[in-house]
Amino acid sequence: VQLQACGGGLVQAGGSLRLSCAASGRTFSDYVMGWFRQTPGMEREFVAAIRGSWSSGKTYYADRVKGRFTISRDYTRDTVYLQMNSLKPEDAAVYYCAADPLGSGTRWRYWGQGTLVTVSS
Repeated sequence: VQLQACGGGLVQAGGSLRLSCAASGRTFSDYVMGWFRQTPGMEREFVAAIRGSWSSGKTYYADRVKGRFTISRDYTRDTVYLQMNSLKPEDAAVYYCAADPLGSGTRWRYWGQGTLVTVSS
């Protein structure tokens, strides 16, 4: 099983980025898929999640990204996306995609390798 994240980069504050995460090795349509982020010295924090097709893809967001970030997924391609708009310097972090049968807490079963997002002020 592999989660391959991409799309990170350098963007100015107020700009946008779209992260992608392609899953392989099994079918994830029934898994919760999500994004977390981590900065040096800090714990990994939840960003957004989207439920499996059995739950009509219900979405969840951390308060600090609500209204700016949008998570979506393509069930046919086992790919999850994170559209990030109105980026702020505090959004800079390594972003990790993850998948889990339940999607509770932060100890998810599968993790991607992370993609770096840098936001300049």
